[in-house]
Amino acid sequence: MALSSAQRAELISDLPDAALLPFLYDWEGIWARDSQLMPETDWLTWLVCGGRGYGKTRCGSEAVVSVQKDESAGRIALIAPTSADARDVMIEGPSGILSVAPPWNKPKYEPSKRRLTWKNGARAHLYSAEEPERLRGPQHDFAWADEIAAWSDGSQVWNQLQLGLRVGDRPRAVATTTPKAVPLVIELLKDPKCHVTRGNTYENTALPESYLANMRRIFSGTRLGRQEIEAELLTDNPGALFNQVIVDKARLATAPTLSRVVISIDPAPTSDRGSDETGIIASGRDDQGHGYVLEDHSLRGSPDEWARAAVKAFHKYKADMIVAEINVGGEMVESVLRSVDPNIPFKAVRAMKGKSKRAEPIAALYEQGKIHHCGTNEDFEKLERQMRVFTGANGRRDDRSDAMCWGMHELLLGEAFAFV
Repeated sequence: MALSSAQRAELISDLPDAALLPFLYDWEGIWARDSQLMPETDWLTWLVCGGRGYGKTRCGSEAVVSVQKDESAGRIALIAPTSADARDVMIEGPSGILSVAPPWNKPKYEPSKRRLTWKNGARAHLYSAEEPERLRGPQHDFAWADEIAAWSDGSQVWNQLQLGLRVGDRPRAVATTTPKAVPLVIELLKDPKCHVTRGNTYENTALPESYLANMRRIFSGTRLGRQEIEAELLTDNPGALFNQVIVDKARLATAPTLSRVVISIDPAPTSDRGSDETGIIASGRDDQGHGYVLEDHSLRGSPDEWARAAVKAFHKYKADMIVAEINVGGEMVESVLRSVDPNIPFKAVRAMKGKSKRAEPIAALYEQGKIHHCGTNEDFEKLERQMRVFTGANGRRDDRSDAMCWGMHELLLGEAFAFV
């Protein structure tokens, strides 16, 4: 168990100057808080979600020094949001590797080669998340990934890292970050092989009391304080039209008897790897005017693929019709659907106003508790993730939430809110 601040001070005060140096670098025995020590459980990833000043960087640096010292790792990857961050924070910063490594085991830093080298031959190579392709090829047995929530394309970089993390008996990675609701952080939080450590700024009593008091005064109770100081993962967007708490409150396990069911489509313009998905949502309504989101069938695929998925959903739910936006694709949308089933009832809708205007009355129905998601968070994970950040100005990646809005317009609002 880590020593308290008072215990550390008492121990060090009793030491002669000649014996003091080793204790200054005894991270595990003296300086670390328990939550800052590498977990003893069977983990492949250790995710440290901490507030500003919690000591995340120190956790990463000390983890690298530790695995190098006990020779459990010797081919180490260091990944930061940018090359400058790797140098200024992970290597040369006040809690960086060069600062925490003891004088008798300090690595040689070669900036031009983006490399640290220890006397025992262990090496750590620096990478920028802005250049994920540089992670192709190299093999590693350990990695420290810093501020992963700030990576420009976090999941792609992480996947490249994982593909090369294949040396030794137990290759592992430490990820340190201020928590933000980006896909990579959310994915890691769900990974059963990821050990998660959470900590807030106030736990670091080595910070000046005046600083801690000022943080409490300025940020207590604020959204920014919850994220940056208390390290809370905020999954809502304050500018978003939809709120996860409201969605969860109205959630049902199954739908009641429905008077109508429609399949709504927001077609993607292309089907290549980087394109939007085609939003395909099955929705229904009851006789009391409540709407029910039944299933998300969205996918990234060719027109024939998404048409077949929509027609399959139509027959599964014995729907009344398929409703599809035709701003993109025009007559092709109906044509490709009828190539799959020529008898499909079809209604074309055309967006004449912005997405936010179209979504606002639907958001109001959610707030009134009149729209229900029938299933678990996992069943609608991708749809609800889009809804949490849906402002109407997102541009791309609104396919699922846009399709949902089209369906609810047809079911609950009718011609008064038609955008045809």
